Amino acid sequence: MPAPRIKIYTRSFDLKLYRLAKGLFEGLRDAEGNPIPCVRLTDQSADGYFYTMLRDRDCDVAVNIDEDAFLVDPQAALDLVGVLLEGGYANIGCSDGDPATTGRDPVVTNPFFNVFNLALIRTKFDRGALEKRLDDAEPYYPFFHWLAATFPTLYLPARRHADGITTLALDPQQRPICLHTWFSRFYSMPAWIVRRIEPTQGTQKQRIDAIIREAYALRGKPLPVFGPADRLAFAGNKALRWLIKVPQRISRWPGKIRRRILKKRRDANA
Repeated sequence: MPAPRIKIYTRSFDLKLYRLAKGLFEGLRDAEGNPIPCVRLTDQSADGYFYTMLRDRDCDVAVNIDEDAFLVDPQAALDLVGVLLEGGYANIGCSDGDPATTGRDPVVTNPFFNVFNLALIRTKFDRGALEKRLDDAEPYYPFFHWLAATFPTLYLPARRHADGITTLALDPQQRPICLHTWFSRFYSMPAWIVRRIEPTQGTQKQRIDAIIREAYALRGKPLPVFGPADRLAFAGNKALRWLIKVPQRISRWPGKIRRRILKKRRDANA
């Protein structure tokens, strides 16, 4: 039986964060010694990038890792590929109902880190079969509800970092896999702007930078040094991403307002 074709996918908005995250997982190789490609997915909706992965017929197993999830044990992550295939799982990840993640829906796996058996999922996937619920906390909930109802899911343990926010994903043997910082949307914003739109989140960059330094130290790797050309690329990429993101967000407002109205009506009639 041929070895599965593995790719690492990252849904990314901030090029600097992506480069920092990629520095911890680039150069990884599969069981046969082949380099594992890294794919940066930009301008993808909160659920749309799953469908982008599924359309990639050159990939059998996807390691999905956010740009603010920093890999501290690549072998632990790659060992999960074998667990996925041997156990017949379609998905491995941390439950969104875990107090160390969001404490919301225990069936859903939060997509900061997943190992997906795309080859298995494709055998039954039907986007039309996904059902939206009024109480879905995120747009990707229907995908994970369908996935958990159709195939086995392995839920990983997780715990809070000492900073009280970051989530540490663990493998079944309690080995640390990655540190997920959360709040990366505020990483490249000046603190004074963040305080105006989200008063409690103005200091996230310092905390995230501390986690990045910790992850690189745990791996025994030096932090990347970015020069003027890199900083220019980061600024240009940020401007482009915002030019695309703002119209996307505005286009979703009618649907969000409609769902809120329907939910209020339902709650009033309950």
